[in-house]
Amino acid sequence: MGQPLILTFDCGTQSLRCTLIDKKGNILGIENFRCKPYLSVKRGYIEQYAQVYQEGLCEVAQKLKKNYGHLWKDIVAVTSTSVRDTCVCMDKDGNAVRPVISWMDQREAKFDMKKNLPWYQRFLFKLVGMSETARLQGKLTMSNWIRENEPENWDKTYKYMMFSGFITHFMTGKFVDSKANQIGHIPYHYKKRRWKTPRDIQYKIFNVEPEKLCDLVEPGEVLGYVTKEFAEKSGVPEGLPVIATGADKGCELLGCGIVDENTVSLSFGTQSTVQFLTEKYVEPEHFLPAYTAVMPNRYNPEIQIYRGYWMVSWFTQEFAKYEVEEAERKGVSVEKLLDDHLKEIPPGCDGLMLQPLWAPMLKSPEGRGTIIGFNHVHTKWHLYRAIIEGINYALLDAFKKIQKKVGKTVKKLIVSGGGSQSDYVCQMTADMFGLPVVRVQTCETSSLGSAIAAFVSLGEFNDYTDAVINMVSYRDSFEPNAKIHKYYDEIYNGVYKNLYKKLRPAYLNLKNIVWDKREL
Repeated sequence: MGQPLILTFDCGTQSLRCTLIDKKGNILGIENFRCKPYLSVKRGYIEQYAQVYQEGLCEVAQKLKKNYGHLWKDIVAVTSTSVRDTCVCMDKDGNAVRPVISWMDQREAKFDMKKNLPWYQRFLFKLVGMSETARLQGKLTMSNWIRENEPENWDKTYKYMMFSGFITHFMTGKFVDSKANQIGHIPYHYKKRRWKTPRDIQYKIFNVEPEKLCDLVEPGEVLGYVTKEFAEKSGVPEGLPVIATGADKGCELLGCGIVDENTVSLSFGTQSTVQFLTEKYVEPEHFLPAYTAVMPNRYNPEIQIYRGYWMVSWFTQEFAKYEVEEAERKGVSVEKLLDDHLKEIPPGCDGLMLQPLWAPMLKSPEGRGTIIGFNHVHTKWHLYRAIIEGINYALLDAFKKIQKKVGKTVKKLIVSGGGSQSDYVCQMTADMFGLPVVRVQTCETSSLGSAIAAFVSLGEFNDYTDAVINMVSYRDSFEPNAKIHKYYDEIYNGVYKNLYKKLRPAYLNLKNIVWDKREL
């Protein structure tokens, strides 16, 4: 037997990846599976058949085995990491009762606060000014929507599990999941690392009967073992341990090599996030929990920009069709062409500013995406740069809030996700935050972090610090330009910082006058 390898599945929003990773953090083999387009039976509904993911997992594993079969005997464990806030209704056999509702889905439950919450809980939410936030969270909870609109499917549901738990059952036959995967509209007590009970104030908002919830284990524990059935379908060796790790962003943070409180993770993915690692439980915002970290006895305070770098795809689709064709002719990525145009526009976009609320956030449920400052000099490339700057301003705003609560001095930022592959975006980020920005050796940081957790669990390293020293390296560093940072700082403090507060009355009015198919 050669060096030990971890086989890791990364189940993303639009694709599945399967990788073989060694103790030095090298990815020795990787294969991808592009998922079929989502189902959309109504506007805003985003679903997918569960078997698409099951077939994709098997197909990508079989492809990896075909191309890297000589390494198959060295696999010592299997892990998976996946998207968050996506749950599956499962029957007693582990089959999906209905299609999987994506985290991007926009449907809402009716969720009557008076009907669902006792008076004293409604009073407490009102007392702290969180009544509207609580109501919105109840409306966005998919178990509430299913209960209201598909009661027969809710009755058929034996376990209501995160997508990660669905994947675990497919591999092991066990209804069990990692505590570090419990991130979403579910009754999980993040501080106490257990399921909520009816005595917890938020229980009724994310109301799931206790018997429909699965068993939970700490990251690093064994979830189960690869079954004969999964082995036959996927080619993954039967009997291998499946080790609990964490959700995509938590594994991403670990894959960036973050094991202390002085380094912060920025993820430039479909969901853009700023995430800290703390020993103390610190809520980044009131009502927004700090998530269970993959590292033991640690938490991940985090704020998300829900449509983050999805906005780049939106811009490409709506404004850059010619550039897509040009990229195909030249045999380069469209992102490369967009980067070239990004450099043509000065910092601050000649006065154009974007607030990236393309989807509602916890503390700004009525918020809308906003672009201000247009005049005759602006082009579509000003808009493109304003998108990147707008996402960064939102992340910077979140960063400042969390850093103040954590009370630690951050010395550097580690970036990951698709947007981080652009040198220019990394330099912009360093300039805007006024901190060094570092990029790791691979863009597959979620898979790397999941593998690190498995190697530590198996005793291959003394602890997580030892594992990171051996498995994570940094290939690029971007230092902030002091003059440009000062300019960005003036824009942030003078304009962006108070933008939402000033526009909130308009957002509230827009919410009340949206066209509702009334007759003329």
